[in-house]
Amino acid sequence: MENIDPMGIHTGDSIVVAPSQTLTNKEYQMLRTASLKIIRELGIEGGCNVQYALDPKSERYYVIEVNPRVSRSSALASKATGYPSPALLPKSRWANGLDEIPNAVTGKTMAAFEPALDYIVVKIPRWPFDKFASGDRLLGTQMKATGEVMAIDRTFEAAFQKAVSFPGIR
Repeated sequence: MENIDPMGIHTGDSIVVAPSQTLTNKEYQMLRTASLKIIRELGIEGGCNVQYALDPKSERYYVIEVNPRVSRSSALASKATGYPSPALLPKSRWANGLDEIPNAVTGKTMAAFEPALDYIVVKIPRWPFDKFASGDRLLGTQMKATGEVMAIDRTFEAAFQKAVSFPGIR
């Protein structure tokens, strides 16, 4: 997944798209490899997500945070991909690895299989500033969204249009 908004905006307040639309395969594989190294080095078992900032003019990247837990981002990724990561975590405690747990969504692959998407998912947060008129409307590192809408379609433009046309977003 990738955030559309610039660094400094909390992920919960950011427009998110899955799969990433701006990364080359080389960049994606570089960040994926770095994530696996981080997880192994820290000895993390179970749910985890790693957030990066990637300089679009070079291959330099920065680790923003490592969440050794299931977060709202993990739940969104699970919904967007159909990959049941929250359901697999308790099972992974009793097995040697995700390669031993069947993926209930596909029924054909194991849980370690990375899904390939032929659609685009856009998540747009909802800020109920109408209910909290005195609230600070400037987005920053503290999350202010209280909900979100997720839209799915074949193209980014179509999914984005669906999301922004949802009545609760406007």
